[in-house]
Amino acid sequence: MKLSNSYLNQFYRQLFSRLGVISHRGFAWIIGPILISTAAISLALASEEVARFQRAMVGYSRFLPLVMLPLGFMVLAFLVGRYFNGAQGSGIPQTIAELDNASDEKSEKRLSVRILLGKILLTIGGLSIGASIGREGPTVQIGASIMHWFYGKGPFQNAELRRTLIVAGGAAGIASAFNTPLAGLMFAIEELSKKHLFTANSSTLVTIIVSGLISVSFLGSYTYFGTSPAQLLWSNGIGTILLCALVGGLAGGSFSRLLIGFLFDLPARLASLIEKHKIVFSGLCGFLIALLGLLSDGVVYGTGYEPTRALLEGQQNITSSFGIAKFFATLLSAVSGISGGIFAPSLAVGAGIGDNLSTLVPMLADRSAIILLVMVAYLSGVTRAPVTSFLIMMEMTNSHQMLIPLMATSVIASTVAKFVCPVPLYHKLAERFTA
Repeated sequence: MKLSNSYLNQFYRQLFSRLGVISHRGFAWIIGPILISTAAISLALASEEVARFQRAMVGYSRFLPLVMLPLGFMVLAFLVGRYFNGAQGSGIPQTIAELDNASDEKSEKRLSVRILLGKILLTIGGLSIGASIGREGPTVQIGASIMHWFYGKGPFQNAELRRTLIVAGGAAGIASAFNTPLAGLMFAIEELSKKHLFTANSSTLVTIIVSGLISVSFLGSYTYFGTSPAQLLWSNGIGTILLCALVGGLAGGSFSRLLIGFLFDLPARLASLIEKHKIVFSGLCGFLIALLGLLSDGVVYGTGYEPTRALLEGQQNITSSFGIAKFFATLLSAVSGISGGIFAPSLAVGAGIGDNLSTLVPMLADRSAIILLVMVAYLSGVTRAPVTSFLIMMEMTNSHQMLIPLMATSVIASTVAKFVCPVPLYHKLAERFTA
């Protein structure tokens, strides 16, 4: 009888221990995605509201950004340096840096509740004044921070499981931001797991599905840019693909090269001067963006969603300087040190350059097809994530009929960009957060 009781006690201990592990896992993979989708929805709705506010301010006076942007950039740079260090930029490099951390010890320098709150507030603040930033990269860091919170609890006790949580959170973040579940999954494989074997198939998929269901229940089933009617005839399709990939890839690679060059390759004296006066430098960046806004009818402000959608819908009232002006406004926002992503602005730059290209060679192909292809080429050139890029474009524009052209253009553009900028942008930027 004593032996039997001993076996029973051991059995119950193992059973309850196992149930505890299961409950902790379930808590992470259910509550985590709910929190991610809630944060993504809140950020999306708040971004739309502050974007309307910013447009109203510019409508009141087109010269108001000359004051609003420099002061706003200086305030945001101060808040980043004083209270939210680690929340600057898009947030994807910080997420990658945390994935590269081999230690089992939990660190909150790059992913934490503090970073999460700061990222939301600073991104909304940047969009409210017209910074050329997006909310998609920040949503990756927000999602990763939420899932990283579960690390150290229950069964999540080693670096491998921490990576599983972070990858799932980051993928759900990008999927929720764009309403692109397939692209979110591929982003986890292609970008976040570039240096590590991707083994979080089921956990990442569950996180994306649950967060996606919550987003759809609140926002409905929608495509980010609506449905594109773009078609590409194969009689001139190969030439169109090659030209769009070359133009978009070179432009995207140039953006990455300029950004990396500014952050890593400046002369030591100039870099030290900027670091010493970084708040003033941020204000200067804001002032230059305001000047670009004056010269481009204000289309450079914010994410670029409105003019990009207008171009995809065939509207002709967007200034021809949109692409190049948005390029430099996004570059200035990225080097300023404030919080904000480059995904959505990159799509806007690609749309503007695509519109210019369709004007230069109007007989090459349908205008909307050229714009769509240059958008995917530019995004692939910047991120060097070709599969994620064409999936994002296909899901965002509901352009399944353009799958093969988008796929081919994205892959070629990524190869072209590699000659301009050999190092993938996000992974190079992650080096700034590994210390």
